[in-house]
Amino acid sequence: MPIGSGARFVRANLNSRPGNNIWAQMPGIDDEKIILKPTAPLVNINYSSAAWTGRNRCSATGGLMYQVPMPSNYVIPNTNKNSSAVFLMRDGRTLVQTQPVARCTAGGPATSFAKFSNVDLYGSGITGAHGGSGLSAIGGSIRLGELRPGTTTGPRHALKVNVYAKEALFRCTTRSACSRWPATTSDSYAVGWYGSATGNGNTAMKMGALLAIPGSTSITSLGLETTPAKQLAWTLQNYGAYIVDDTYAPGFDISAEDGPDGSKRTEFKRDWGFDMNQKVQGNTAWMRDIQRLMRALSVVDNNSPTSIGGGGTPRQPLAPAIAP
Repeated sequence: MPIGSGARFVRANLNSRPGNNIWAQMPGIDDEKIILKPTAPLVNINYSSAAWTGRNRCSATGGLMYQVPMPSNYVIPNTNKNSSAVFLMRDGRTLVQTQPVARCTAGGPATSFAKFSNVDLYGSGITGAHGGSGLSAIGGSIRLGELRPGTTTGPRHALKVNVYAKEALFRCTTRSACSRWPATTSDSYAVGWYGSATGNGNTAMKMGALLAIPGSTSITSLGLETTPAKQLAWTLQNYGAYIVDDTYAPGFDISAEDGPDGSKRTEFKRDWGFDMNQKVQGNTAWMRDIQRLMRALSVVDNNSPTSIGGGGTPRQPLAPAIAP
């Protein structure tokens, strides 16, 4: 859904040097394992308690969680990243989502930690395997084929970002006050962590907040140096980006596809000649542009189920309906 003419904006006040740390990710890339191969062989996903403890995710510690279609040669190495995953099932419409997934040996089983309710590809597209918000692991990801040379516009859909919740989000005192629609939850540690570094009193900045560049802002006035940043600015002004997770360490992350069809990181570097993921310390044009975009962001404070994007006249035509 595009941002609407009725959108009411509240400044996000994001720190473009999170934690005042020169090693902050700017941007980091939250790689989402998007596996839309319904005719691939069925693979067991077994339970692993490793999660984000730093233990090796390659070996299961429990029994079967799911059987999902996955190409035999597709490997997901052990990391300590979010590694959210989505699988399209045999019926061509059921989406299974889980986090964090690993498959360390081609042809072998996979492991994961958290189960989420299945969703319908033709449904609302809201919920899924971002554990910090309960939001989707497929909707909002920058996909292969997007953010490429030859166009002045960015992706024609809302994006997803992770923020350093310790300073960026409202210092909530109850779990119910830590998130807002469309998020269905917040991190289990939200109370006592969100906003604790800054005493953040901005009640608009909660898990699930829709960030956008107000329509009154001239994109040219931002002084952007790189073409992909100008494309992102177009998307952020016309569709925005939802806060879906906490970076936990200082940084600002963008969700992007990484699956059997390829990695958005690889495509991006091939297209533009520089890495999609960078750090503040690098002081590159792309990094500086991400900081400029962060400073330009506000919250669509009246985003709701009855006024998605703030309501009113959409800034862009609605996407055509997808028929099953």
